Amino acid sequence: MKIGWIGTGVMGASMAGHLQAAGHELAVFNRTRAKADALLAGGAAWCDTPAAVAANSEIVFSIVGFPRDVEDTYLGDDGVLAADGPCRIIVDMTTSQPSLAVKIGKAAAAKNIGSLDAPVSGGDIGAKNAALAIMVGGEQAVFDEIQPLFELMGKNIALMGGCGAGQHTKMCNQILISGTMIGVCESLMYGSAVGLDQQAVIDVIGSGAASSWAINNLGPRIVQEDYDPGFYVEHFIKDMGIALEEAAALDLALPGLAMVHQLYTAVKAQGHGRDGTQALILALKALNGG
Repeated sequence: MKIGWIGTGVMGASMAGHLQAAGHELAVFNRTRAKADALLAGGAAWCDTPAAVAANSEIVFSIVGFPRDVEDTYLGDDGVLAADGPCRIIVDMTTSQPSLAVKIGKAAAAKNIGSLDAPVSGGDIGAKNAALAIMVGGEQAVFDEIQPLFELMGKNIALMGGCGAGQHTKMCNQILISGTMIGVCESLMYGSAVGLDQQAVIDVIGSGAASSWAINNLGPRIVQEDYDPGFYVEHFIKDMGIALEEAAALDLALPGLAMVHQLYTAVKAQGHGRDGTQALILALKALNGG
C-alpha cells in the first residue's frame, strides 16, 4: 500500500520502519528531515508538507508533538485535509485532545475520508519491538481495514468507541502512569537511603505484586542515571495537562495526577523537558537536598 507517515521522532521512526519492513511504500514528512534519514535510505519518498504526503498516499499516519501540531498537520493550509488525491483514511497516533480528534473526524468525513484517533503506549521500547498498546477511536469499518497495519506496530489493539474514545482511553493510561512513576521514584529513593542495591531491589519487587512496566524498564535507567528519552518529560506534561482539563470539565478531582503534574513541571523548570520521564527522580532528589 501507499502509506504516508508524518512524524519520525523517538517513536514514529520505529513505527514507520515496521510498515516499511513489511513492504509498504512510504511517503514521509518531519519538521527535521534528518530524523527521517533511515526511512529515506530504506526507500521512502520525502515530502515537503503534510499535504504533499496526503497527495501521494492512500492512508496517512501521524505521530507528532502537541495538539497544535496535530491541528496544523490536518487542518492547516498545508495540512493533510487541504490536499486532493488518493488519501481515504487518516490515523493520528499522537496523544492529543479528545475534542480535537472529534473535530478532525468531522472535517475528514466532510471529504469522505475515514478517521481514527489511535494514541499508543509503550514508549521507545514498545515502538522498537512492535509491542505498543494502541487505543483507537473511530468507526468499526475503518478500524477493521487498518487493523492489519496496527498489528505491525503493536500487540494490544482495541477499538474503544467513536472519534475521541482512543484519546480518552490514553488519558486513563497517562493518569495511571503518573501515579506509577512517582511510586517507582520514591521506592528507589527509599532503597538508596537505607543502603540497598537499587538494581537488586528492582529485580525482586519487579517480579511481585509491585511489578510494572515502569519499574522494570525505567527503574534500571534511573539507577544508571540514564535520562535519555523514551518519552519526553515535556510531552508527558502536555498529556497530564489534557487529562486535568478533561477532568475539570467533568467536575472530577484527581489530586494524585495534579501533584505529579506539578513535580514534572519542576523537572522541566530544571532544564529537563527533553529528557525521559524517568527524570522525575531529579525533582524528588531536589526536594530531599540531593
